[in-house]
Amino acid sequence: MKQRLLSLLLVVLLMQPIHVLADAPEGYPFVPFDQAMTQSQRESKLLFVYFGRYGCGYCEKTNREAFIDPTVRQRYSENYALAYVDAESGRRLRLPSGERIAERDLGTRYNALVTPVFTFINPNGELVHRMVGVQRIEDLIDADNKIQAALSKAKQQ
Repeated sequence: MKQRLLSLLLVVLLMQPIHVLADAPEGYPFVPFDQAMTQSQRESKLLFVYFGRYGCGYCEKTNREAFIDPTVRQRYSENYALAYVDAESGRRLRLPSGERIAERDLGTRYNALVTPVFTFINPNGELVHRMVGVQRIEDLIDADNKIQAALSKAKQQ
């Protein structure tokens, strides 16, 4: 009887779905898009927007393998206003322009139809650079190098 009960319990546990969480990476000052947009405008910084979603294994892989790097953390935290957007959420945001928009509609606006998508956006909301899919440490550092070089060149002109 005890064996049968344990077997039944094991079957029930194995039938439970395994959820992969893919929130914004820990240790970063990610905030909702509307707050990051306000910060971006106030500090004249680009936004780095992470479009993810619940259950996104590729998001979790990028969090575990790339965002864990201290150099990436330091560069992105200093150089950008960081926003995390759940590309499937109905959570409503109010943009600095006064526009009300759901996070999922924001994902559609910035063509984040799969996840993860990482976008660099200027304070006016215009796309500067976009990366799709799993990112490595080298990818994130390379993107930051290119963005910072372009910003430096634009300031010299």
